[in-house]
Amino acid sequence: MNWEEITQLVTQKNSYVIQAFLVIFASLVLDLIQRKVLKRLHLKAEKTKNEWDDAILDAVKKPISLTIWAAGIYLAAEIIQEATNAVIFDAVEPIRDTVIIGALAWFLVRLIKHGEKNFIKGEKGIDPTTVDAISKLLKVSVVITAALVVLQTLGFSISGVLAFGGIGGVAVGFAAKDLLANFFGGLTIYLDRPFAVGDWIRSPDRDIEGTVEQIGWRLTRIRTFDKRPLYVPNSVFTTIAVENPSRMLNRRIYETIGIRYDDAGKMRTIVDQVKNMLKSHPEIDSGETMIVNFIKFAPSSLDFFVYTFTKTTEWVYFHEVKQDVMLKIIDIIEGAGAECAFPTSTVHLADTAILKNLEDKV
Repeated sequence: MNWEEITQLVTQKNSYVIQAFLVIFASLVLDLIQRKVLKRLHLKAEKTKNEWDDAILDAVKKPISLTIWAAGIYLAAEIIQEATNAVIFDAVEPIRDTVIIGALAWFLVRLIKHGEKNFIKGEKGIDPTTVDAISKLLKVSVVITAALVVLQTLGFSISGVLAFGGIGGVAVGFAAKDLLANFFGGLTIYLDRPFAVGDWIRSPDRDIEGTVEQIGWRLTRIRTFDKRPLYVPNSVFTTIAVENPSRMLNRRIYETIGIRYDDAGKMRTIVDQVKNMLKSHPEIDSGETMIVNFIKFAPSSLDFFVYTFTKTTEWVYFHEVKQDVMLKIIDIIEGAGAECAFPTSTVHLADTAILKNLEDKV
């Protein structure tokens, strides 16, 4: 037997190996081609104003590659099984279906993630917290649906699985009541929206104050003003009061100022001038409550108070406005020839003649 006959015999006996190799090689080539095509399409899509074509192309890139390889490996396994009759290859078909269903679910999850970013970035007036909640619900729905379809593909009865889930859910509910409490606490935050990502919140019931960075299904992450992360279980927010200063309409200036008793005759002029100053101040909201009145005969001063609201709610700029108002009040007091009071004590001494008579009698 010559070399050509031996090569032909080996080729005939191992033709299925060559066919399987060719299928795997074809899958590799097809995967490379789709990568090149999607890359070019992605470059063209980046030049357009529409963000959704970028989202779809980026979301489909990895799942379609997984699908190509799943189909190629399945076809190669079918060729080998037909030639060898190996029982192990009977599991290839359900695995293929499972991988394809998983790839489809992966594509939808990635598309939802990109869609969430597009809505937050591109749509004005959209609440990021609401978008985040809808995105998470859609992802959970896709994953649960994909899992049920996979179980049905593998031969399990979905009705039996759902019945088992109903019975097991009671046991899980008792075992993970804290986890479920946090889940429903997060759901309450998403529905009632007492605060959103980026809001400054605080609680008079707990030592909680800072800026909301993330609202998860179990925890809410808050960045305190000393830049430390604070992780609060969502169930806490169902039992405490939460203030949201970020949603205030105005900030309040409420100060009491005292002048000397010697300047009592100048009080009316000072009060009137302060009130006029506030009405004409560009950063004071004259549409809100504004009170400037003499209110108290204090032990060391005659007190009047200023109660007004600024237009700004921004914390740093508010203090700039407040400083300007306080300095102008000082100018008004000094301009009226008065002085701000400070705690003083007056000692009255008896007449020296009376004291001398008392000493003589003693």
